[in-house]
Amino acid sequence: MSFAGQLRPIVAALAVLTATACVARAEEANDYPTSARAEYVYGCMKANGETRQAIEQCSCSIDVVASIVPYERYVTAETALSMSQVRGNLGVQFRTSEQANSAVNDLRRAQAEAEVRCF
Repeated sequence: MSFAGQLRPIVAALAVLTATACVARAEEANDYPTSARAEYVYGCMKANGETRQAIEQCSCSIDVVASIVPYERYVTAETALSMSQVRGNLGVQFRTSEQANSAVNDLRRAQAEAEVRCF
């Protein structure tokens, strides 16, 4: 068997490994479900006007947020923000929780970065 014949299986295996790594990185970068992205864009457009420019800026914004904050952390922050509006003892727990405040601060920093990049 020639040298080129021996290299063919190795090159094929490296190509498969490279493709797998690229797909894994793409999945990591796009770990937000479409519904979460759509909800964010919808809320952003309500706050910034329902124009074509707003949809572009809001789409950019969620992409930036997703690149900075992992989805699990985003869910924690969104839950904390929502539940902190509840009156009584339950709402107080979300307003005073260190973990909730930390997640909300991470989200707010990411949104500030998105504001700089996209608006």
